Formats: sequence, structure tokens, C-alpha cells
Amino acid sequence: MSMGRAWRTVPGLTGTYLLAGLFAVGAAFPLYWMVVAALQPGRELFSYPPRLLPRLGELGVFGRLFATQPMLVWLANTVLVATGVALISVGLAVLAAYALSRFRFPGRTGIQFVLLLTQMLPSTVLIVPLFILFRQLHMLNTRTAIVLAQAALVAPIAVWIIKAFMDTIPVEIEEAALIDGCSPLAVLGRITLPLAAPSIVAAFAMSFFEAWNVFVYALTFAPDRELWVSAVGLASWIGELTTPVEIMMSGAVVFALPSVVVFLALQQRLVGGLSAGALH
Repeated sequence: MSMGRAWRTVPGLTGTYLLAGLFAVGAAFPLYWMVVAALQPGRELFSYPPRLLPRLGELGVFGRLFATQPMLVWLANTVLVATGVALISVGLAVLAAYALSRFRFPGRTGIQFVLLLTQMLPSTVLIVPLFILFRQLHMLNTRTAIVLAQAALVAPIAVWIIKAFMDTIPVEIEEAALIDGCSPLAVLGRITLPLAAPSIVAAFAMSFFEAWNVFVYALTFAPDRELWVSAVGLASWIGELTTPVEIMMSGAVVFALPSVVVFLALQQRLVGGLSAGALH
């Protein structure tokens, strides 16, 4: 590289890294402030100037959180709901995406349009009909109602993610397997699904995170306290006159940690699956 080209490139790279660093700091600061607010006495949260460093001596707030609130029960409910939604929505989406990607049948384009149309409806519009349906089926006050309602909401997105990736897989590979004697289901299980694994992981992660933050459906279909998910539990601490901010922030930290761990574990395949579908 010539000296002149190096001078033109280095400032550009420096500016890019600085801009990316500013965006990263801006995105991470709310999480950092959540930790700082959790590790401060409530009387110091609104003092000026604000304290920007956490007090490690206040770590006992997490002990008080688990001693006074059923946080473990709420976390267990959240994990069950999020995992159930992800498994059901991805299981249905794989079969639907394979059919839409590989078979030509009347109404195929209309089905894809309807799947897209469902994402334009506000989820609150569906609360009343779903509530009536679950009441007739005696499913109110169950985690199953939350799982089914949320899975119906996110499954169409999972279909689109997986179908977009399957469209990029050459059909000739599957045709060769059919000629060798594989059944259509064997082709799906042994060839198509392994090749489409990045998109399946991306759809699973998207469904999991959507269900992790479920609030309206959880509060409506399962109002009993022992069935609350963490989002409903955290919101219940907001009072008319006072709100225990440090307890609420410590609960928010505990609530966010599992989703961060899942994201870090899946981030490589998540980005690969979403970018492949977007490029297509």
C-alpha cells in the first residue's frame, strides 16, 4: 500500500471505529445504568450529581430480592413459556416453510400474503377473541394459553425466515436423494434441515426472545400470581405512591441475564441465518 493511500484509509477506518464505538456505548449504557441503579440505596438514586459507579457493598439487594419475591417461580414460568413458544412456532414453521418453498399448489401466493398480513395486526386486537376461545376451552389461568397465543403470533415470522433460507438451497441436491431412494420426509430430515440449520436457529432465537418479553397476553390469560412471568412480576412493583426502584432494577438485571446468555450462545448462527434470509 502506498503512503498516500494509507493516509486516506487510516482516517476513514478511525472514523468508522469511533462511530461504531459511540453506537456500542450508547446501546450498552442503559444496561450499565440498570446495574448501577440496582447497586445503589434508593435515597441516592435521585441525588445530583448522579453516581456513575455501582456500590459493590449493596450486592445484598439480590439476596433481599429472592428472599422477599417469588423471582425463581417467575423465571421458571418465563423459561417454560419462552421455550414452549420457540419449539411450537419453529416446529410448525419448518413444515410450512418447506411446503411453500418446494411445492407449487393453488393458493400458495395467497397463503404467503396472509402470513405477512398477520404481522400488520396489533396483537391487542386478538386479545378478546383469544380470551373467549380459551374460556370456552377451559384454558384460562394456564401457561398453555400464553404459549399457544404467543406461538400463533410469532410462527408466521419464523415461516418467512426459514422459507427465505430454504429457497437458497439447490433443489438438485434433494432430487439426487430422491433418485437414490430417499422418501420426501427423509430428504427433509437428512438433507434440507441440516442445510437450513442457521435459519432454524435464527427463528428459534427470535421466537424465544419475543416470548421472553411477553406481557399483555401473560397478564390477560394467566392473572394468578403463581403463573406470572417475570415481565408481569416486575411491573407489579410499580406502585401509585412509591416504587422500590433498587429492587426493581435488581429484578431487571436477573430477568435480563438469561436472555443475554442465550443470545451470546446463538449469536453466530443467529446473524448468519438472518443475513442469509435478508440477502435472498
